[in-house]
Amino acid sequence: MTSWASRAANRTVVGLILLFLWTPILVVFIVSFDTSTFLRFPPREFSFAPYVEVFQTAEFSRGLWISMVVAAGSTLLAVTVSTAAALALHRHRFRGSGVVQGFFVSPLLVPHIVLALALLLLFSPMGLTDGFTGLILAHLVLCIPYAIRTISVSLSTADTACEDAARVLGANGWTTFRRVTLPLIRPGIVAGAIMSFLVSFDEAVISLFLSGYYVKPLPVALLEHVETQAGPEVAALSVLLILFSIGIMLLLERMTGLRRSLR
Repeated sequence: MTSWASRAANRTVVGLILLFLWTPILVVFIVSFDTSTFLRFPPREFSFAPYVEVFQTAEFSRGLWISMVVAAGSTLLAVTVSTAAALALHRHRFRGSGVVQGFFVSPLLVPHIVLALALLLLFSPMGLTDGFTGLILAHLVLCIPYAIRTISVSLSTADTACEDAARVLGANGWTTFRRVTLPLIRPGIVAGAIMSFLVSFDEAVISLFLSGYYVKPLPVALLEHVETQAGPEVAALSVLLILFSIGIMLLLERMTGLRRSLR
């Protein structure tokens, strides 16, 4: 009886936590079908018009394209830099390697608004504001900590005997990395790429500081839209972004096995 009561209490607590986490998303989903010109809950009428308006709004379409380009560029650079750094830190132990690894993950300890101001002061004299280059480099700072951690975990669990065997059989360093090491750490690279892409795609604070008139990622375009009109199209766009993230996860789970990659 005590064991049954304990399981029931645990399930109740878990259910309440899930309800607390999912209730805001459920409210946004319901509001996204409202026919009003402002956000209200509960809706009085339901329609797909807010979703149609999302695709007809030019600022959202352009912001989506810009966010995709910036996220793809920062993810590619983050995975490349993090793979090289993780290999150097894991395969070659040297004095101060722990400090170097801590330096790579240090952006996670700095508030985004402080980091955004610092990047603005650094990039402004270089002319890197209101452009793709500045945004990609800025997002790279945020993406590297996630990528290097997942790749480092894959390297720490990879069997180095396979690499030694390849070397004994005559493979050079590049061939060993391409044919042996890279397949072994692919789960970590995939997981790091997923997290880097989503972090970059969703970043609003740094993008707000470094974007301008010509280059506005989707989070910045959404914030500017809310300042003038906050209708159900905002909730509809939020629902589409949630479905987009879930779709990426399901697609990568289908292609590469996301659960195995994240373990």
